[in-house]
Amino acid sequence: MLVGPEAEEPVLALAGRLGGTRAGVSDPLAPEGGRDPAGAADLRTGLHQADRALDAARRQGRPMVRFAELAGQGLHDLVPAADAAGFAESLLRPLVRHDARRRGELVRSVREWLAHHGQWDPAASALGVHRHTLRARIDRAARLLGRDLDSPGVRAELWFALQVPRQVGSPEPG
Repeated sequence: MLVGPEAEEPVLALAGRLGGTRAGVSDPLAPEGGRDPAGAADLRTGLHQADRALDAARRQGRPMVRFAELAGQGLHDLVPAADAAGFAESLLRPLVRHDARRRGELVRSVREWLAHHGQWDPAASALGVHRHTLRARIDRAARLLGRDLDSPGVRAELWFALQVPRQVGSPEPG
């Protein structure tokens, strides 16, 4: 049985011959206390990691994904595109509607504010507005969203939604 990096080439070759076959590869197993073979806990961890990587390979249509690659892909590669687009459209809809009716630039303001880690002066400067104007926009966005923008989780959700590529036929998220 091949394990570790030497197993990847035969796995890829087999997947290519079978067509549509997917594989998930765990991180190398670390034997307990230097013993060989790895312990049961390490095997459970390896199987769990390989299963997560296999899920990603299936979603992305790739023949093989390594568990170590999952963190480097970003959240958008871990969430099905349709789910991400639906989430973004639903979350940002109040801001997009407001901007379309009142030209308030709330989506752009929230994006810039988040990009500047909630720092008023640099974000306001990038937008070309006074910091009090930006504060008013962010307060209005929070009210329209019904969310506390001081919450790191809410900020992360907004940032994720603002990074979703615009779908054909849907309003521009920002």
